[in-house]
Amino acid sequence: MEIAPCRTYHAVTSSVNLIEIPHRKSAFKIYYLSIIGRDKPEVYEWEHCTLTKDEFESTLITSSQEGVGFVTAFPHITKIFRFAPVMETVLDISEFDTEGLMGKDCSREGGYHEFACYAEAIIAAEEYHAWAKTATVSNYLAYRCSTTDFPVSNNSKLAEFVSS
Repeated sequence: MEIAPCRTYHAVTSSVNLIEIPHRKSAFKIYYLSIIGRDKPEVYEWEHCTLTKDEFESTLITSSQEGVGFVTAFPHITKIFRFAPVMETVLDISEFDTEGLMGKDCSREGGYHEFACYAEAIIAAEEYHAWAKTATVSNYLAYRCSTTDFPVSNNSKLAEFVSS
């Protein structure tokens, strides 16, 4: 197995906002996430990028996205998670470049597909748990993920394991 070097990772929630799209009976909680401590903060941090959160929300509202779920929006990549209309106990996911919401291919070698970074995985787990335990969509939409700090202590442990 060949291991590619991995950059440091410490994500934080910048803010969370609920958008509702009544004409499509859709609603998404947007988790604005930044990766702090890297070079080029304009690429990884909402506070330094050129795209505003209002511009992002306007693009999302006018897009064809529909459903109920949540969005993990970094300045460089966005994932939309929705509870599947054909089987609402399943979580669907689509990936996009954040600016313009153009589709992004997150396929990996060997038939794998990127599911999530650490922040996305924690948010997805908490959101899925909220979906499972709430009785109504309104109750679900009121929930927010309680975790807001997502540091990875060692971003090279897999490389160390493989090389040992």
